[in-house]
Amino acid sequence: MNATSARLLALLSLLQARRDWPGALLAERLRVSPRTVRRDVERLRELGYPVAATRGPEGGYRLGPGAQLPPLLFDDEQAVALVLALRTAAATGTGTAEAAARALAGVRQVLPARLRHRVDGLEVTALPPGSGPAAAVDPQVLLALGAAVRAREVLRFDHAPGPGSGPSPGDAAPRRVQPHHVLFRDGRWYLLGWDLDRGDWRTFRADRITPRSPTGPRFVPREVPGGDAGAFVAGLFRGAGGPGDWPCRGEVLLALPAAAVAPHAGDGVVEDLGPERCRLVLGSWSWPALAAAVGAFDADFEVVGPAELVAACAALSRRFAGAAGPGRGLRRGHR
Repeated sequence: MNATSARLLALLSLLQARRDWPGALLAERLRVSPRTVRRDVERLRELGYPVAATRGPEGGYRLGPGAQLPPLLFDDEQAVALVLALRTAAATGTGTAEAAARALAGVRQVLPARLRHRVDGLEVTALPPGSGPAAAVDPQVLLALGAAVRAREVLRFDHAPGPGSGPSPGDAAPRRVQPHHVLFRDGRWYLLGWDLDRGDWRTFRADRITPRSPTGPRFVPREVPGGDAGAFVAGLFRGAGGPGDWPCRGEVLLALPAAAVAPHAGDGVVEDLGPERCRLVLGSWSWPALAAAVGAFDADFEVVGPAELVAACAALSRRFAGAAGPGRGLRRGHR
């Protein structure tokens, strides 16, 4: 990239970062004269960017909306972030997935070879929605994971423990994992791999991974149990130990219209039984958790089955009654 093109890219990036820029400040940031800034602004206008001059004691520039989309310019970090976002959107299966896939193909064609090679290594598997909060992850970590998956090279990395969990024996040593898939679920990135030291499949939060260099030897990929990485990891999140259904699943009749229940039922099945009645089949990782999930709909309900759900509802009823009674919760000595 020649000096003029690099400077135009830097100028455009600055104009996109804030609404108004004094001309003198732009010249200082770009380390050029105000006259050079004026010439570069004219070049951007010729390329289709609507850069307006602003009046005032210092004078300046503002990047406004255009009637047509001009040629897009991105630095390396912006280009990588854009491709990651498009690749994730294309994998989610939402209404924008097809458009995201087309946009991804277009962006990939104009990427420099050095970037195209890096982003091509990241294949994303989208998991069903859950309820976990989003977590920021370094794009360079994702690229490193994707490159190792594609090259079939053993990864060595440090994995930070989650909040409230202390270090386990041997945590000081780096993890040695055969990486197989990068997955995305509700704003979080995960790595699925075969843990060489534990001899089993493991998932790792990407935002807690710090890769070590160099990577290890190449390996022959293993078949994920069930043959579907997304279904296998979704089963792990459900507590099923692999692909399959929730370990606890029950059926209730709710005094709510199906339209009010369906948006909050996750992967549950909702059947309309009338204006103010519906059938809900829902799963969870435990019977008390399932009973609490049904109670969260804040409506009268009847348990159809099984008996374990009936017992869990009764146990929660006693617990809540105790919390609301004269003792107001835990007795002294049981805190």
